[in-house]
Amino acid sequence: MKLISTDMIKLMLKSSANNLMNKKQIINDLNVFPVPDGDTGTNMSMTFCSSVDMTELDKMDTIDEIFNGLSKAALRCARGNSGVILSQIIRGFAKGIEPKSETLDSRRIAIALDNARDTAYRAVMKVTEGTILTVLREMAEFADKNYKKYDDNVKEFINAVLEHGKVSLDNTRETLEILKRAGVVDAGGAGLIAIFEGAVYALQNDSVIELENSEEVSKKTTVKVTEDIRYTYCTEFLINKSSDRQVNTFIAAIDAKGDCMLVIDDEEIVKVHIHTDHPGFVIEEALKLGELTNLKIDNMRYQHNEIINHTENEVINTDNENSSKDMNVKMSTDANTNMSSEATSAEKKKYAVVAVVMGDGFKEIFKELKADAIVDGGQTMNPSTEDLLSAVNSVNAETVFILPNNKNIIMAANQVKELTDCRVEVIPSRNFAQGISALMGFEEDSRTEDNIESMKDMMDIVKYGQITTAVRDAEFENMTVKCGDIIGICGDEIIEAGTDINSVALKFMDKTVDKYSSSISIYYGAEVEKEKAEELLKAAEEKYPSLDVMLCYGGQPVYYYGIAVEGA
Repeated sequence: MKLISTDMIKLMLKSSANNLMNKKQIINDLNVFPVPDGDTGTNMSMTFCSSVDMTELDKMDTIDEIFNGLSKAALRCARGNSGVILSQIIRGFAKGIEPKSETLDSRRIAIALDNARDTAYRAVMKVTEGTILTVLREMAEFADKNYKKYDDNVKEFINAVLEHGKVSLDNTRETLEILKRAGVVDAGGAGLIAIFEGAVYALQNDSVIELENSEEVSKKTTVKVTEDIRYTYCTEFLINKSSDRQVNTFIAAIDAKGDCMLVIDDEEIVKVHIHTDHPGFVIEEALKLGELTNLKIDNMRYQHNEIINHTENEVINTDNENSSKDMNVKMSTDANTNMSSEATSAEKKKYAVVAVVMGDGFKEIFKELKADAIVDGGQTMNPSTEDLLSAVNSVNAETVFILPNNKNIIMAANQVKELTDCRVEVIPSRNFAQGISALMGFEEDSRTEDNIESMKDMMDIVKYGQITTAVRDAEFENMTVKCGDIIGICGDEIIEAGTDINSVALKFMDKTVDKYSSSISIYYGAEVEKEKAEELLKAAEEKYPSLDVMLCYGGQPVYYYGIAVEGA
């Protein structure tokens, strides 16, 4: 085989998505720290699989159309640092595909990999070798040097690139000392290899790798229905553009009418998804752009009640048009007019704050500190760029500050800037305590630049650590950790380990409190009884009588305690 066809590319992408989903947990387990919430595999699989699902492959006739659609979807679906980097790899690869191309040869694949490498490297401010970037770079370099040898056999060429990538992945444990000590290879690089393995399988077998667990299909393509349904109608359709009206004007018009909004502009076609109480208004605005197709309006409250009557835990697929629970409504233009009303646009606020928070207690704290929108997420589940974009669009402000509250969400937050018209400033909080402290430095009457400086300054005075359980044995420079140990993590270090939660928490404080410390805030998680947390509070008050020691309910999963130590 000298050329890869458009149909084969579609097969390869589906196979890659399935293989990545199958290996999600294996990749999660490669997390350097032996904590129970490694999420590289989750983030990469949700980014890639959702992008493939969102890209309507069956309706696309050329390879450049496929990868351009995949690139736009990945930009919005990206979760976590690994997902954002993967979205940039896809974006760069798409740039390397010739317009209107219906086939790929070895040379064009090498060019696309070069573009993928360059785009991904540019996206990372401080590159660390021994990661997914290294694996990608070495695969691209191999492809560039060797594609001529495989001019007549593109199958062998891609397989050779994959094999070279596997060697590069194995070498990551030697490149990065932290990987060597932990005895693992880079998780992001493993995810990239899983994508290529799925593609090669499709090439060699002319079929798709099957999902090993059908439950994963549900996780990938369905949503859980809860009682908190803010808007009634899930409205979806495609617009075949035929006017000069800007898509951004359409987005601005419907933004205040709902949430969970997704608008993907693919030049001639616009894909729209929104939860709203006014589908007629949304459709009227869409008709100003062009003709509508694939129109589907589902009553989510009806679906929810049906499911609750059946089982509290059932999951529904909102994309299943044949479901008997769906209330699909085909609407005429006249009906649309009757359902709509004049658009009302509230006056924009000067500032708004969007915070990513997990845990009922932490959410209440951020609400009390006047965060305008809370995005559910954290270390165990990184929100996508689209999730953050929806929150930003919902607050109706000229300038929106995003508090990611997790280092793995900062890159996804930064991607929001190119998807919205308002000014977005990401305050790079790496944990909830930094986010809380940053909000203390926010002033409604201050200039934007002054707020940025003040929030960052306040963020930097707090040291924050977390207490959890090790899920595997691990060797570190300063200690040996056994599976089941209670460990204290501060930043990128495990600084304490033991067998009792409160004892480890106290020893953790010993190593973080210094002569400049003025207060200790203890946030107890969902798995800790209040009485046990109060025992820790009493012990800390006795040990640090000169400091203000405070106990708060955080409600965070996985981590028994979050401990914030602030300077004077």
